[in-house]
Order: sequence, then structure tokens, then C-alpha cells
Amino acid sequence: MSTDPISAPDVAPADCLFCRIVAGEIPASVVERGERVLAFRDIDPKAPTHVLVVPLEHHRDVTAIAAADPAALAELVALGSRIAAAEAGGPYRLVFNTGAEVGQSVFHVHGHVLAGRSFTWPPG
Repeated sequence: MSTDPISAPDVAPADCLFCRIVAGEIPASVVERGERVLAFRDIDPKAPTHVLVVPLEHHRDVTAIAAADPAALAELVALGSRIAAAEAGGPYRLVFNTGAEVGQSVFHVHGHVLAGRSFTWPPG
């Protein structure tokens, strides 16, 4: 286990919840699949539109995908924007939690696309 304060134990892709969803081993309410990303509805939505967008390949967090595959990160952001426009008319919040201390519970990068209502600031 890493002693880095924003890290959690590494998870092998075979044991990763989102890798198993990408592989079709676990069902999900898929919104759209792109060349490098998959979007599906959150099972515990926090807004009228709450969609998770994940890369098809396993990357631990947003920092890791930005370093390893910036094109996949760009596709993730673009898909999130298209979903928000289609489902909520455009305004949206895109959230990446990086580290258990700030709410990351699945260590496969995922953007939360939240839309369809007003949000307050600061979050949390």
C-alpha cells in the first residue's frame, strides 16, 4: 500500500468495478460508448442527470490519465459535455475526486457529470 496521502491500495483491472462494467461483466445503464470512454448512469444519483464517464482502459485517477492518455481524457470531457447538453440543456458540473480523503471510492478515473438543477458553492 502506498503512503501517499491521496492514494489507496492499487486495484488490478480484473478486480476493478469500472473495468468489469466496461467489459460487460457487471450491468450498467449505458448512456453512450465512445472510442476510448464509456458513460453510464450513477446508481445513487445526486442530480437529475448524474452520469459517470470512464475511460475504457484502467487509469487510477485524473492525474494518471492526463499523463498516460490525454486524448482519452479529452474524449471523457467532451462526452460529458454532450450528455449535459442533451439531457439538461447545457450547464453542468464535472467532478473528479482524486484520493479517498476527498471521496474517491473506485480507483478507476471517472468524471461525474452532474446537471439538471442548481448547485451551491463550495461543494461538500
